[in-house]
Amino acid sequence: MKNIYTLCVVFLLSIAGSANAQDDMLSMFDQSDKPTTDYTYATFKTSRVVYGHSVENPAKGNLLFLVQHNFGALNSGAYELFGLDQATIRLGFEYGLNDKISIGIGRSTYEKTVDGFVKVRILRQSKGAVNMPVTISYYGSIAINGLHWQDPNRNNYFTSRLSFINQLLIARKFNNDFSLQLSPTLIHKNLVPTTSDKNTAFACGIGGRYKLTQRTSFNAEYFYYPDNLSSMNTTDVFSLGFDIETGGHVFQLHISNASAMFDRAFITETTGKWTKGDIYFGFSISRAFVVKKPKGFRN
Repeated sequence: MKNIYTLCVVFLLSIAGSANAQDDMLSMFDQSDKPTTDYTYATFKTSRVVYGHSVENPAKGNLLFLVQHNFGALNSGAYELFGLDQATIRLGFEYGLNDKISIGIGRSTYEKTVDGFVKVRILRQSKGAVNMPVTISYYGSIAINGLHWQDPNRNNYFTSRLSFINQLLIARKFNNDFSLQLSPTLIHKNLVPTTSDKNTAFACGIGGRYKLTQRTSFNAEYFYYPDNLSSMNTTDVFSLGFDIETGGHVFQLHISNASAMFDRAFITETTGKWTKGDIYFGFSISRAFVVKKPKGFRN
């Protein structure tokens, strides 16, 4: 899957070109004519591209409630109603502490996992007084496996349940319709299946959004994971989504070869293959609630 590296290089070169094309006309203005900074909004419609996080945060004082649902694989056959008799679910909450920092927590039926995260916006795409070609955010999460121990008679440690994700989310909104994001990712698992598997591994994601209408968009996402675990026969995850914005919430229909919907699982533990029909259809609902109104807000 060397194509992912080619896409990354092309993306970064396009950013570099935009960064060098700064406007030198500011020197012609009088000091009283202070230029303004225009920040980019809505690079993505919600905090996810498809499964992976986007650079977007809930607004300050807003609580985001997420319902993420996947049915079983389409190739499970008529007896399972082509996956509709099965389900993998994640419920989550995300809260905007301020304009740059959000926190979140979720619980998945996959391995009864609880995950928590913090997302911090480092740079924001803008033009004018400050010319910044990309938005960059840091995302860090921890996941806790809640399954019973396979062998309760041995010495089992709580730390063995833990895994960690560190990501840089680098996104650019090229125009009103098209946005692209790179997500270099570092994964660490305190416990791996065999001694030949790595505790720490690298992955890289690339995702994009193309706006179809004012309230709909098509999203795509791919994660390249070169250290696929041979003991688990894992594969890279590729997902497609269709976003529908309906005022207070965003509804997404998606298909993917991954069933789990938190980072460690869908990046490193996906075993489904598109070529074999291991395709999971599902949906996500993202609903925003105003918990703390901004100063000066009036009903």
